[in-house]
Amino acid sequence: GIDDILIITGRGKKAIEDHFDRNTELETELHEKGKDSLLAEVLDLAGLADIHYVRQGEALGLGHAVSMARKHVGDQPFAVMLGDDIMDEHSTVLIEMIEAHEAHGAAAVIACKHFPREEISAYGSIAHGEEVAPRLLPVESIVEKPKPQDAPSEWGVMGRYVFTPAIFESIDRTKPGAGGEIQLTDAIGGLLPEHTVYGYTFDEGRYDIGSKLDYLRATVELALARKDLGPEFRAWLARYVKEQGIA
Repeated sequence: GIDDILIITGRGKKAIEDHFDRNTELETELHEKGKDSLLAEVLDLAGLADIHYVRQGEALGLGHAVSMARKHVGDQPFAVMLGDDIMDEHSTVLIEMIEAHEAHGAAAVIACKHFPREEISAYGSIAHGEEVAPRLLPVESIVEKPKPQDAPSEWGVMGRYVFTPAIFESIDRTKPGAGGEIQLTDAIGGLLPEHTVYGYTFDEGRYDIGSKLDYLRATVELALARKDLGPEFRAWLARYVKEQGIA
């Protein structure tokens, strides 16, 4: 249901803007050749939403990137979606996070996925209270990439967030951390003394395409799920596995 999108880009990322832009030459060519189904796909992509762009001049951290949206957001609540966290199209995580925000009036709702303790150091981790609604945990503290033995829980913070504009004031107060970057995790922690923050917990439907294995898993699993590509790809994959003698 989101129809207004701001993409924070950087140097060398113009291909992202071109991807969502109208291509009148291509549209004309498809129309003249009677390729109506392909033309419809191209037009659908350009009409997905109102898409805007702001360039982050320096890579000063995720918190700084989010702060670039301040003028665009104004006084409205908004969602943050990180590009390297891909969600299955049937996932309702963000929808339910927005509903939780509307129902409970929190300054932030952050997506949290369960990880074995030996893997939690790759993520932010939350300390939390008792569940206040299904899947919803009150966040008591949050720490970025703790050592396994120091992690406050096995709930790792994922790349989906719902914020009110209060996050911008907290980002302003957040001092740069390692590498001179302003961490969004630290800014979320800065909300806690005065605001309510919830963790929305889930386990399924997420691919971390910053991981080579998850990138490949997403390519295969999401291709298999497509109605147009899935059957043919599944048949090819079965033949390949058989021919290669893969158990």
